[in-house]
Amino acid sequence: MSQTLNIQNLHASVDGNEILKGLTLEVPKGEVHAIMGPNGSGKSTLSKVLAGHEDYEVSEGTVTMDGVDLLELEIDERSRAGLFLAFQYPHEIPGVTNANFLRAALQARLPKGEEIDAVAFYKDMYAQMDSLSMDRKFTGRAVNDGFSGGEKKRNEILQMMMLDPSYAILDETDSGLDIDALKIVAEGVNRMRSPERGFLVITHYQRLLDYIVPDVVHVLFDGQIIKTGGKELALELEEKGYDWVTQELAPA
Repeated sequence: MSQTLNIQNLHASVDGNEILKGLTLEVPKGEVHAIMGPNGSGKSTLSKVLAGHEDYEVSEGTVTMDGVDLLELEIDERSRAGLFLAFQYPHEIPGVTNANFLRAALQARLPKGEEIDAVAFYKDMYAQMDSLSMDRKFTGRAVNDGFSGGEKKRNEILQMMMLDPSYAILDETDSGLDIDALKIVAEGVNRMRSPERGFLVITHYQRLLDYIVPDVVHVLFDGQIIKTGGKELALELEEKGYDWVTQELAPA
């Protein structure tokens, strides 16, 4: 079975407007792929389509995850199958504590009739929180409710660590982070790098990729991948912007 997140000729729209226009991309396990591109190119749309956001309609193309048709799965089924999305703007869930949220998510992954070992759960959660410099009091706080931007992003990485996905999509996780928070979040991601896990890192800026060094960099423009290269491509984009890439598409 193919151990890859494979996207072929993906077309998707929202409110009748086509955003993804034949996007093709493959992220094998064991690799970190970064997607960069100007505003409005379709980066966040891609993450939402992969996660199953109901506002987005797929009209053409395929998405498979380790050979499984991702588009045929409901949102919760995609998560249980091993897909994780760290939101650009994490949602607040008043009334649901972090500990209960994570415990319920992990419980949903167990076979029917099997229960989580509470002692092992808290031991693991506290260890992961300590690695992210998160105060343990956050276990009793409602998910993201009243959190600062940096606290929300750390909480997203905590969720990723606890859920242990096969493929993780980070949608502009660096947005709104100061340099110290960025380093902590990046260290958490780097600890999760594994031959058994693939990452798709969506970002505007090279800064994040200084700390999460990608294996492959893609440029997304007008709903399509228009250029792919190594980590050096991100540095070139930082220096030159995107115009030189899009100009290569212009007819002679």
